[in-house]
Amino acid sequence: MKKIEDKILDFMKESPKKTFSLDDLEAEMGLQDADDFKAMVKSLVAMEDRGDVIRTKKNRYALPEELDFVKGTFRAHEKGFGFVLPEDQEMDDIFIPPTQVNNAMNGDIVFANITKIKGDNLAEGTIHKIVERKTSQVVGTYMEDLMGDPIVIPDDKRTFGQVEIDLASGLKPVDGHKVIVELTEYPEGRNRARGIVKMIIGHRNDPGVDILSIIHKHGIPIAFPDDVMEEANKVPAEIAESEIGARRDLRDQVIITIDGADAKDLDDAVTVSQLPNGNHKLGVHIADVSSYVTEGSALDREAAERGTSVYLVDRVIPMIPHRLSNGICSLNPHVDRFTMSCEMEIDASGAVVSHEIFESVINTAERMTYTDVNDILVAEDADLRAKYAPIVPMLENMYALSKILNKKRDARGAIDFDFKEARVVVDEEGRPTGVVTRERSAGERLIEEFMLAANECIAEHFFLDASTVYLSYS
Repeated sequence: MKKIEDKILDFMKESPKKTFSLDDLEAEMGLQDADDFKAMVKSLVAMEDRGDVIRTKKNRYALPEELDFVKGTFRAHEKGFGFVLPEDQEMDDIFIPPTQVNNAMNGDIVFANITKIKGDNLAEGTIHKIVERKTSQVVGTYMEDLMGDPIVIPDDKRTFGQVEIDLASGLKPVDGHKVIVELTEYPEGRNRARGIVKMIIGHRNDPGVDILSIIHKHGIPIAFPDDVMEEANKVPAEIAESEIGARRDLRDQVIITIDGADAKDLDDAVTVSQLPNGNHKLGVHIADVSSYVTEGSALDREAAERGTSVYLVDRVIPMIPHRLSNGICSLNPHVDRFTMSCEMEIDASGAVVSHEIFESVINTAERMTYTDVNDILVAEDADLRAKYAPIVPMLENMYALSKILNKKRDARGAIDFDFKEARVVVDEEGRPTGVVTRERSAGERLIEEFMLAANECIAEHFFLDASTVYLSYS
């Protein structure tokens, strides 16, 4: 038997009418008694809360699309206006002026009513209803307003207005504390949002508190759940010879990592050699994290939830615990590590003439930095060239190969986004001490070219494999 909600929706879709009174719906549903009527009203309330139907000012019900209402996500701008991004991706965004936001907050699911269409189909509208609130907490600075009432000024300027604080519940901050507020009431008309302080991050003038505020504002988890840490602690710190199995043993090759001086997790390594036929052999080796983060495990679920490591000015919040990311999953020098390898033979034009992809075990010979590689290859620093004499010929080979690969990419129409980047330098207490320019030179460019070559090679490998399978079944 159909649920009453499904019956209501079917009736509203099939009827030529646009809006319906309770009497219309009662007659159509064939309700028998007061209990049935109450059940229908209860269903309508639930449908309205979900945004399945709209209730007009005259207490009539309609499908949103029949009244030209658009359901979507509200994206606020710090200057007071915003945009609704429709669920229907074929529709353009709807501009919402500051006076028509109607207390919607950034990220809320809303119904917007289009009020006018400007040139080039630019739609302008008003927020008719907030279907679902998406903000449950805010990060900001605690203080008292001019009336002496406790408030928090949100750090995120897209969160309009102040939040009144209920000091009878929650923590008791002092003026200037950075805090996390749990919202208990949302703004309504002229009334501000209300909340309680759930966490005191620290005073806004304390070193490092600004970074912690950013972390909490974006909801980035710092600590890992207990079950994740339990799995991480069971992972061995070293590879036993018995675990290598059928992996190809590349520990006799000269393989190096090249990263920034402050990098802790070294996830890729490279090697280049000259073949008798004049071609280059490029080996790109990526840390095989899947050996320790198995599908469906607590580590795997947490990594999927985080999606990526987060890089901040003074720290990195990893996707997997440091025991793995900086330990056995990091290609540190002079220790055995499991990797996935892609070896390519590349000719003088930059074409990959053959390749292999396989599981391997490596032992990197050096942990090189971009700065040292640049000084060896570009500045030709005599001291560094003497220090790294065993690998200088390979670095020069790498440099030559990277130029070949870059020339090929340029010929194919690649765009080189060679913009200067700024890097903030902080001291041990997290205080900024300066801003320096980070420039891409030989070291950065050769790693970039090698990673692009490997990714392209692997993509083509899987595409050709998939094409072969398709043809075999067609």
